[in-house]
Amino acid sequence: MFKNYIENANFEDTGFSYTLSLISGKYKMVVLYCLMEFHIVRYNELKRYIKTISHKTLSYTLKELEKDSLIIRKEYHQIPPKVEYSLSKKGISLMKILDQLCIWGEENKNN
Repeated sequence: MFKNYIENANFEDTGFSYTLSLISGKYKMVVLYCLMEFHIVRYNELKRYIKTISHKTLSYTLKELEKDSLIIRKEYHQIPPKVEYSLSKKGISLMKILDQLCIWGEENKNN
């Protein structure tokens, strides 16, 4: 009975798979966490916050998060250029889950 069910199931059709596709990657959750904590953050602030990330990886991560509508990129046309990032409504709705991960981590990191 279960064998037939799993043969017809497709993990890629699940909501869990969709969520993982949005947050998978080494730094996406870190960027989202930073925006959750500090609300509006400039590129260089993110780079300083995530000390181990390269400029190329940070740029790519931000572009993917923006493409997936999890963050908003606001560009100011001035000299020097100024760009700020913040969570979108969709990104904010994901923060309940991220907050639970933080709570779980705090409760279990010393066990």
